[in-house]
Amino acid sequence: QVQLVESGGGSVQAGDSLRLSCVASGRTFTSYAMGWFRQAPGKEREFVAAIPWSDSTYYAGSVKGRFIISRDNAKNTVYLQMNSVKLDDTALYYCAANPAGTWYPSLYNYALWGQGTQVTVSS
Repeated sequence: QVQLVESGGGSVQAGDSLRLSCVASGRTFTSYAMGWFRQAPGKEREFVAAIPWSDSTYYAGSVKGRFIISRDNAKNTVYLQMNSVKLDDTALYYCAANPAGTWYPSLYNYALWGQGTQVTVSS
């Protein structure tokens, strides 16, 4: 059973950069599609970015051009580089995996989830 553990969250100021990491343990995740989602207080969990096994990348409109998702299969790790962060980026960020390898913007297509890492952006 693959387990996902996120790290890298913290408190930053608007305009700063932050890199989140998600390590998958238990099995190699080379064929998995990996995604990042986030959930702000009082809001539903929303799609942020995804990278399927093919290494193509997909982004929500709100983060496109600012965030970069990447993966290092040798380290079983997926990253989310967050640049020019905004107040609206404040949320609990989750890493998710779809073992079928296909990316989706819907959280219901991801079977595996981490516990989340908090990102707080202040002015």
